[in-house]
Amino acid sequence: MPKEVVYSAQIERLQILGPDGSVDESLAQGTLSDGDVKYLYEQMILCREFDEAAFKLQRSGRMGTFPQNKGQEAATLGAAKALRKGIDYIVPYYRENPAMFLHGLPMHYALLHWMGDERGNAIPANLSMSPICVAIGVQTLHAVGIAWAFKRRKEDRAVICFFGDGATSTGDFHEAMNFASILKVPVVFCCLNNQWAISTPCGHQCASETFAQKALAYGMPTIQADGNDLFAMYKVTNDAMERARAGGGPSFIEAVTYRLGDHTTADDARRYRPAAQLESALKVDPIIRTRKYLEAKNLWDATQQAAAEKKAKGIVHDVIGVAEKMPPQSSDDIFDYMYADLPPELQKQKQTLRTDSIGMDPTQVGLQPPRERDTTRGKPMNAE
Repeated sequence: MPKEVVYSAQIERLQILGPDGSVDESLAQGTLSDGDVKYLYEQMILCREFDEAAFKLQRSGRMGTFPQNKGQEAATLGAAKALRKGIDYIVPYYRENPAMFLHGLPMHYALLHWMGDERGNAIPANLSMSPICVAIGVQTLHAVGIAWAFKRRKEDRAVICFFGDGATSTGDFHEAMNFASILKVPVVFCCLNNQWAISTPCGHQCASETFAQKALAYGMPTIQADGNDLFAMYKVTNDAMERARAGGGPSFIEAVTYRLGDHTTADDARRYRPAAQLESALKVDPIIRTRKYLEAKNLWDATQQAAAEKKAKGIVHDVIGVAEKMPPQSSDDIFDYMYADLPPELQKQKQTLRTDSIGMDPTQVGLQPPRERDTTRGKPMNAE
């Protein structure tokens, strides 16, 4: 039998707004209005201010480790704008503050999370989003499960799942992609390719030319977009979400952006990231690009910039005040939210805040004396 091509494909890349602020008007049709862009730009300023303030909180010992979102605001805001607030569902990892804030999450929740306060993970019931996810890649499975529930209930809802390029190297990611395709669930996978998985560059963890092509193995529509372009991110996400809601199944988006900060405040990217690379990335900062667009259309000026920055500082100052003035949590919470009916031994712990009485109980398996083992039989020699 002669050879024949059984499969071939190509990956498209979309950019609508260039680094110089110029826009392809034909591609921009039906995407974002000037009012939308102006509003999203103000949100970018607010989120950048929040990011810098959170960094200072960590450095001053008032908060734990924090991963900055700096440089990725357009990718998440452009995508989030394509979602219906309170209906479509956001499953984030840990750089989606802009998307979560846009969809109503009170900003102090993010601070509480990184302060180690579990109340930061208690997402208000009226918001369609999951808490921040730090474990790499696991949220992809959560997203598929949520989308599957929407499909089974015949609800007009879809899910967007954000994750980084490093997550595509995990088993959870591939399991999620496979299940999503087989079950044809309404989920959009959005890979924020910020070039670095902690200190590992893309080329050292993946031999593929793009991350987008990973979706081809699962029979899933896929596209690469300029992640620093609000217009492109809105369009590709809107198209994918509409397809998902219509029963077309999952889609994959690779948003090419750049992590302008360190991986987290526990990292020092200067040890592994070339200075010239960062310098080049700063020139295509999504905030600068969006401002150039607005200024070119006479929709923004220095006075508005100063006012927006002042407003953002005021909002963030108030948010920090709310987070730091939260009353201490009760020690009862760890018991009350663990079991529906508290076992007797935990009731005693709750009442006494002591575990020594339980630890002295010789019936506990972990405190049993070691027994000699007969390795030929595979059971303790003195067993009955």
